[in-house]
Amino acid sequence: MKIHEYQGKELLRNLGVPVPLGGVAFSAGEAKLVAADLIQRTGTSVVVVKSQIHAGGRGKGRFVEHPDLGGVKVVRSADDASQLAEKMLGSTLVTIQTGPEGKKVQRLLVEQGISIARELYVGMTLDRATGRTTVMASTEGGMEIEEVAAHTPEKILKETIDPAVGLMPFQARKLAFGLGLQDPVAPRFVKFLLALAAAYDRLDCSLLEVNPLIITADGQVLALDAKVNFDDNAMFRHKELEELRDPNEEDPSELEAKNWDLSYVKLDGDIGCMVNGAGLAMATMDIIKYVGAKPANFLDVGGGATAERVTAAFKIITRDPNVKGILVNIFGGIMKCDTIATGVIAAVREVGLQVPLVVRLEGTNVELGKKMLDDSGLAITTASSLRDAATKIVEMVKP
Repeated sequence: MKIHEYQGKELLRNLGVPVPLGGVAFSAGEAKLVAADLIQRTGTSVVVVKSQIHAGGRGKGRFVEHPDLGGVKVVRSADDASQLAEKMLGSTLVTIQTGPEGKKVQRLLVEQGISIARELYVGMTLDRATGRTTVMASTEGGMEIEEVAAHTPEKILKETIDPAVGLMPFQARKLAFGLGLQDPVAPRFVKFLLALAAAYDRLDCSLLEVNPLIITADGQVLALDAKVNFDDNAMFRHKELEELRDPNEEDPSELEAKNWDLSYVKLDGDIGCMVNGAGLAMATMDIIKYVGAKPANFLDVGGGATAERVTAAFKIITRDPNVKGILVNIFGGIMKCDTIATGVIAAVREVGLQVPLVVRLEGTNVELGKKMLDDSGLAITTASSLRDAATKIVEMVKP
């Protein structure tokens, strides 16, 4: 689950991580009020207006409606903030991470202007090779960390967190010295990093990235940006965080899949997949690629799916305009093959079938499931093996 920058900063502020003063605005009028309040509280007329979308590269991005306007702008009065918000809100921002279609900006973060002496990078995420959280720090603040890793990996410092004790002060000091920080900034960085690590653990994050982390002209350490993603598997412990979800920033199909407790990720291929079990789903996508096509999605209906959930999954796949064929691959263990057959038949009759459909069943009640499909009178092709299924569906969608 992803949230907006302003939401992430509010969570960090409440957990003791220093962040700039600011507020969210959903209209030009609200932007003016927030800017005026910041100017009064800080004594400086400089404020920053930042587009809030679930994508990076906003500062370098451009609005479709206003090609000369980026997603992050500095203004020098409340009136200017209002006029800028009028242009930004409702407009489509295209960045390196949104793709050419861009994303519509529906909210803004209006934040105090700060005199920046230095920009750094700090991020935390799970290293699956070690099974532990890794802290990354770099002098290349403001840069895409992927670019830094690709071209100058030596500039990324790393420390692994032992889950039994958390990030230790000596590790934070080691990173501070590696970044070239000295007194009085180094102790402030250490305090900042320890609070950030505690927030990562407290919120069950899957990613917590501050880019840039800034050193101000008077030596303060602040999170100028905040990218906060949560581990979906831990959300049962954080019901309050569900309120931060922005449905407008999520793929409608992925959102519907979540409502049906389906694991769905949209991809850029043309073969829709419906499988039970994550491992089998990965193998199915691999063999589709092997025989010459690309999967359009990852969709795991789970081991205990009902016919209704199977029907919902089928509808989600057929809604994707890029899908030219569908492959259903089920190994019936807990999930019985006749249950899958019932759901597929119901879905085809309800939604209709505009593209080829190949179904491969194996396991519990497989013969019954196949008979149900054969007797349905629908244009459903069955397969004897996964290779057979993948080969058939790819052949059927070829022009």
